[in-house]
Amino acid sequence: MEVLYLLCSIITTSLTSLTLSLLLLLRRLLPSTAAPHHPADPSVSLYQGTVWHERRRPVHHSFKYSVRYALVDLDHSSHAPHDHLSANDARLRARTSGPVFLLTIPPSVGYEQNPLSLYYCYDLEGSTHSLKRCIAEVTNTPWGERVLFSFDPNSDLVAKPLHVSPFMDMLGNWSIRTNAPGDNLFVAISVQHPKLGDYFTASLTARRVSSLGNDHALYFWLMPHKVAVWIYWHALKLWWKNVTFIQHPRYHSAAYKEEAVVHDRGLHCCQALAGDAQNCLQVEGSGSDVGSTKSGRDRGFTWRDAKWPWN
Repeated sequence: MEVLYLLCSIITTSLTSLTLSLLLLLRRLLPSTAAPHHPADPSVSLYQGTVWHERRRPVHHSFKYSVRYALVDLDHSSHAPHDHLSANDARLRARTSGPVFLLTIPPSVGYEQNPLSLYYCYDLEGSTHSLKRCIAEVTNTPWGERVLFSFDPNSDLVAKPLHVSPFMDMLGNWSIRTNAPGDNLFVAISVQHPKLGDYFTASLTARRVSSLGNDHALYFWLMPHKVAVWIYWHALKLWWKNVTFIQHPRYHSAAYKEEAVVHDRGLHCCQALAGDAQNCLQVEGSGSDVGSTKSGRDRGFTWRDAKWPWN
């Protein structure tokens, strides 16, 4: 049944995107329907770069593709991005006091595909600001489930909280790091698995490009669709290579979210064990907020359920 849902979703999305693409083309070709020229939005920076994936076990599989991202200043954006946190919501989660920037792939011709969006949360330090905390917003395909959590941008280890691929189980941890976006940005994630070791790596490297005015619809045209094509195509190739297909954990462990929270607390307790084991044990049994750690930093795991018809 899920295969039928997927096929219907692909067909309806293709028809919708084709119609909206034709309308976009008409607006560019017909002067009477063309949108008036506006200066570039200073709250949005454009980036172009490369996403790279490498799986080393149980079979080797790697690929890369070009991608385009927008970095949005959420405090000064005239149009708040749909279906994302506001600047104040992000500051509350990250416990920071400065500006917030969102790195994301905007929707294009009726379709959205955003495996990972990042919120860069800064603290004010006098007249300057420094990157203190990031919030990851991870969405899986095709279910549309989402998890948000905060992490240290310099380097952090997070228990895997979401089923992101039918060719990966829920064991293991995400090692994640990023830099403060400037002319260049990078994001690096590796999966540390108890049996397979450091078997998977994903990265984004991008550079800022000159503004194109407000013609972002053309700059990001079909960008989400291209990401989706790469996801499905390489899932098919992994299946062809006989990589084990793993069902969604909701079918065999309804408490997988709670288990991820407990596991994440354990990770930070292990890191702090040499310093203060007693406080670590208190955190484990304190009934504190989701994702809180010995240092008092709240990971803030928050899940959004799958969209219809996957729920």
